[in-house]
Amino acid sequence: MKATIVLITTFLLSVGLFARENTDVIVMKNGDRMTGQVKGLDADVLYVSLPYVIQTFSVDWRQVDRIESTQLFLVRTEDGAVYEGTLQTAAGGEGMPVHIEVLETQNRAIRLEPEKIVQLSETSNSFWQRFNGQMNFGTTFSKANENVQYTLGSAAEYLQERWSSSARWASNLSSSTGTNAATRNQVDAGYSHLLRWNNYFYSVLGEFLQSSEQGIQLQTSLGGGAGHYFLNSPHGKIAILGGFTWQNTQYNQATLSAPTQNLAAGVVAGYVKLFQFNKTNLNLTGLLFPILNDPGRVKFNTNVGYYIKITGNLSWNVSFYGNWDNRPPQNFSGSDYGTSSGLSWTFGMK
Repeated sequence: MKATIVLITTFLLSVGLFARENTDVIVMKNGDRMTGQVKGLDADVLYVSLPYVIQTFSVDWRQVDRIESTQLFLVRTEDGAVYEGTLQTAAGGEGMPVHIEVLETQNRAIRLEPEKIVQLSETSNSFWQRFNGQMNFGTTFSKANENVQYTLGSAAEYLQERWSSSARWASNLSSSTGTNAATRNQVDAGYSHLLRWNNYFYSVLGEFLQSSEQGIQLQTSLGGGAGHYFLNSPHGKIAILGGFTWQNTQYNQATLSAPTQNLAAGVVAGYVKLFQFNKTNLNLTGLLFPILNDPGRVKFNTNVGYYIKITGNLSWNVSFYGNWDNRPPQNFSGSDYGTSSGLSWTFGMK
């Protein structure tokens, strides 16, 4: 609950901190012209805020002809390159396509083809204006056995030109008449840095898990590795990372003579994000841990989220989580998984 309060406070602060003048110019290919604030670009959707419209609305990036903004943006391209600067459109000659120029300094401008740009993230020299994130909530109730389930979650990302850091928290609770309440809490933290070779990166990973179903009081995983984006386009991202991790697991002491295990493991992580223009997106993360100091033992966990936009920053989500251990301590469960659905609210770029 404390984590939720902190994230809500951050969101409320960010609303005021992101306020700026409505001077960005967007011209569509059909001649329509808008003056307001460009909030960002993701999955071929340009998010724009106008002073006379209550909420941020979505524009098809493929229908944009010109864009001008003195706001700082992080600009990411299909080949993995990242630039930071203000935006202006450079008109080509007769019959020539227009280009987006990223003005990094007064004397340096990077010219990019619009279709090669996969993401624009509104940024600033201010620390607080580099955050993006979301909050999730869902609950169900059944009168027959007084079954109650709830899910709470939040995520935040801090963006810089060549690196980013992120944190995610998810909590699940289920209780019903005649049974003990089942709880699961997970916190993930990560740091990623792009290498000088386009679409290659290295990451540092941290994961903290509590699961009553598996008798895990606290499982701490720390590690890292190098990875590559195999797909980095306006329609999706696919990345794979390989490395090593250390894992400390504290099990329920009442039923285990040696309640703490320390394991060295390899890690293979996969990340998939697919988009459909202004409608849906799918996020999938999976981590495979082959245990090095206990050959033959393998652990795996995954988180999947499917989001359907309702309006503005509000979406409906359906999610799935799962943890598996093919060789858990005796009398302990080797799996914990479940599904949930609820509402999601994004803040920051959108």
